[in-house]
Amino acid sequence: MIGVGLLGSGFIADSYADALLDVRNARLVACYSRNSERSAKFAEKWGPGISAHSTMESLCADPAVDLVVIALPNEVHLEATEVVARHGKGVICTKPLARTEAEAQQMLDVVRKAGIWHGYAESSVFSPNIEKAYQMVQSGGIGDLLTMRAREAHSGPHAPHFWDADTAGGGALLDMGCHTVESARHFFGKDNPVTEVMAWGSTMVHRDKTTGEDAAIALLKFQGGQLATIESSWIERGGMQLRHELVGSAGRIVTDSSVGPVWGFVEKPVGYTVEKADAETGWVYPVPEETRAYGFSQQMRHFIDHFAARKEPSETYDDGVVVNRIIDACYRSMRTGCWEKVT
Repeated sequence: MIGVGLLGSGFIADSYADALLDVRNARLVACYSRNSERSAKFAEKWGPGISAHSTMESLCADPAVDLVVIALPNEVHLEATEVVARHGKGVICTKPLARTEAEAQQMLDVVRKAGIWHGYAESSVFSPNIEKAYQMVQSGGIGDLLTMRAREAHSGPHAPHFWDADTAGGGALLDMGCHTVESARHFFGKDNPVTEVMAWGSTMVHRDKTTGEDAAIALLKFQGGQLATIESSWIERGGMQLRHELVGSAGRIVTDSSVGPVWGFVEKPVGYTVEKADAETGWVYPVPEETRAYGFSQQMRHFIDHFAARKEPSETYDDGVVVNRIIDACYRSMRTGCWEKVT
C-alpha cells in the first residue's frame, strides 16, 4: 500500500483526495496546509487515520509517506519540490508545473539530482472523453490528424491567489491554457514539437481583480505541419466549459465535458452542481462524478501504479517544463504581436 501525503487543502487538494479513494493500492495518510486549522479540518474530512502536519518538512519526513502530491499555489511549487527531494520521496505536482520555463527547469533539476520519481498532474489527458478520442485518433478513424481546437472557460478562479498575476505567474492562459497545450502535445505527439506560436490576451472583464489576462487565444504550429488553437477564458458565465474539436483527413471528433446526462430548471438551490457554477437556480447542468469525469481518478491510478512499479509515468516534470516553455513563448507573442519561436 502506497502512503500518500498531500500538500494543500483547497479545491484541487479535495479533488485529489477524492480521486485517491478510487485507487486500490494507495491511501491518503498525511496532509498539510499553510493554515493549520484548515489542515486539521481536511484530515477530519478525508480520514480516519490522516495526520495533519503544520509544515511541509514534517509531512515529508513522516515515515508513513511514500509519495507526496503538491496541490499548492504556483509560487510554492519549487519550494515544495525541494522539500520533497530532501526527504527522497516520490513527487507529483499539480499543473502548471511552475510560473515560467526557468522555474520549471529548476524543479526538474531538483528531482533529477535527487534521483526521485516524479509526475506532472495534468488531468485533461486522463479524462474519459479525451482518452476515447485519443484511441479513435490512434486507430486511424479520422485519418491524419490535422488541426485541434480546444477551449477551457469559466467565469474566474475560486481562490484569491489566482488573481494575483505577479505572484501566480500569469492569468487565464497559464492557469487553463496549460491543460489544452498538453492535450495538443498528447494528440499530435510529444516527438512532434511545437515550433512557433502566436497569441493574444486581454483583461476584458476583471480589471478590478487582476492585471493578468482573463481571456486569451493561442495558435501552436507543430513541426509536422499541424495546428492547434487553444482558448482560455475567465469571462464566461454558466459553469465550466471543456471542449476539443479534432479534424483529420478522413473525419472529425468532438469532445465536450460540459454536456452531461443531467440538466434541469430548478427554483430552489439543490447544493453543489459543478465547479465554477455561477447560479444555484434556473437552468443548471450538474456533472455526475466530477472527479472521474475530469480525469482525476484515472490520473491518480496511473501515477500510483507506475510509482509502485518504479516506472516512468506518461506525464513527468519534463512535460511540465515543455508546457511552461510554450506558454512563455505565448506571453512573448502577446507583447510583440508576432509569431514567436519555441526553442
